[in-house]
Amino acid sequence: MLLSSMTGFSRASAGLDGVTWQWELKSVNGKALDVRCRLPPGFDALEPQIRLAVLEKLKRGNLQVSLSVSGVTQAETVTINEAVLAQILKAGERLRARIGGEAMRADLVLAMRGVLEIDPTVTDTATLERRNAAIMASFQVALAELEKSRREEGVRLEKLIDAQVRRIAALTIAARDNPARTTEAVKARLAMQIAKLMETGASFDAARLHQEAVLLATRADIQEELDRLMSHVAAARALLDSGAAIGRKFDFLAQEFNREANTLCSKAVDQTMTAIGLDLKTVIDQMREQVQNIE
Repeated sequence: MLLSSMTGFSRASAGLDGVTWQWELKSVNGKALDVRCRLPPGFDALEPQIRLAVLEKLKRGNLQVSLSVSGVTQAETVTINEAVLAQILKAGERLRARIGGEAMRADLVLAMRGVLEIDPTVTDTATLERRNAAIMASFQVALAELEKSRREEGVRLEKLIDAQVRRIAALTIAARDNPARTTEAVKARLAMQIAKLMETGASFDAARLHQEAVLLATRADIQEELDRLMSHVAAARALLDSGAAIGRKFDFLAQEFNREANTLCSKAVDQTMTAIGLDLKTVIDQMREQVQNIE
């Protein structure tokens, strides 16, 4: 399975018995799968089928499904849903009694969803079922094209994120091999700091001074952060290789990357190490932005 983005777009058109239609599907980032349908009057019965078809193909993303139909003008039945109308009027009067205002206008009430029902009249049930089956068949075409669009964007994302993971690995190795981490460099810094303290003329207990020096060196050690960063790199590569719907897992992993980079920066005792830490944070932030697009 290829990595998929949550961003995609597709269209599909068809026709039958003088009726033509066009599907338009657009998906963007989302924490879960949210499907919103815009269907013309008389086609609301297709929505359950649409949702089931989408659930079989997609895991995450905000999906807008639009259907436009033309040619259904030869005979239409217009009815008012009396039950819905009564509820709206009752709610409107109750609100007007509370806060005042003008009475509800008929044209505005009729424009409310569910009040006015327009049903295309067909010769028989078999004709209606045949037409709806053809419309849903073209929806499957549009859905397949949307999947293809999301996978193509996923290929681009995978290459970009893979390059960012490799950059993070390279920076982690650079931090590991930084000369500022050598024993000699650590000793030199400690010696310099102790010398400055001694220049103040204050008296220090030798044992206490040694203990503080050891604590200082321990706090500046970043080996645990480096180990965890490399472990996260391995986990990121495994997720990319899995090709599954990894968006949520990778988003959590990116947060862990960022936590280690922050700690590394806070422990940096040398300008070169600080520069590496800042570069790490920059790349990780860029990666997190891209990860938000993964399904």
